[in-house]
Amino acid sequence: MEPIDFETPSKFLRAHLLRPLSALADFLYPPACSVCGISTGGHRGLCAKCWSGIRFIERPYCEVLGIPFSHDLGTGILSAEAIANPPPFDRLRSAATHDHAVRDLVHGLKYRDRTDLAPMMAAWMLRASDGTVESCDALIPVPLHRTRMLARKFNQAAELARHMAGLSGKPLLAATLVRVKRTSQQVGLGAKAREDNVRGAFAIAKDCENDVSGKRIVLIDDVYTTGATVAAASRTLRKAGAADITVLTFARALAEPI
Repeated sequence: MEPIDFETPSKFLRAHLLRPLSALADFLYPPACSVCGISTGGHRGLCAKCWSGIRFIERPYCEVLGIPFSHDLGTGILSAEAIANPPPFDRLRSAATHDHAVRDLVHGLKYRDRTDLAPMMAAWMLRASDGTVESCDALIPVPLHRTRMLARKFNQAAELARHMAGLSGKPLLAATLVRVKRTSQQVGLGAKAREDNVRGAFAIAKDCENDVSGKRIVLIDDVYTTGATVAAASRTLRKAGAADITVLTFARALAEPI
């Protein structure tokens, strides 16, 4: 006697029950480009024009800072910046440069409560992670101070990390790293002012030291500009005993490949 497959009828029913609901949702909320709003063939996608404006960061790049090179100089090559000023983290990886459509996606998530963009952005970040998410022990988002969290209602870095944890199956430690200093907005500040602004801003939550000690951590944020924020967060993680720190962002400010 063949075993009864209870899963197949369940899948059949789900497919046929959800199909009308999906059609109704498409009728009420037609698929549109996540950046410009023009009609597209599916949800959570970009039109051809916006897609063509994205500059994904691909190899060859600096193994530490992820700065793309205009020519392939061989494996393990570091940029002059990484040699002259080694960062407090082990490596930085970003999905795309912070311009055009990418900037619109970042602003949509961060300032217009477009949390529906986070799954797509997290998937791009996972692809850009260079295997570091697969080999890490945990994902930690750069936290907001509690007062800013109340004003903004959600942390965009935590939202990206949450979806990445779902895609990768890696633990999300959303409460391990805390922001103990209310800092000014980084926008408009120079590199030195940004560094001063976030000095001493982070700490490990009480009784959470074992979450970090000896672990391979991926630190998640939405944008890398001067690196002051993730550097301050990385120093706190390193002081707590983190064995390896990868900074992973959706976007990074970058002019041209070097």
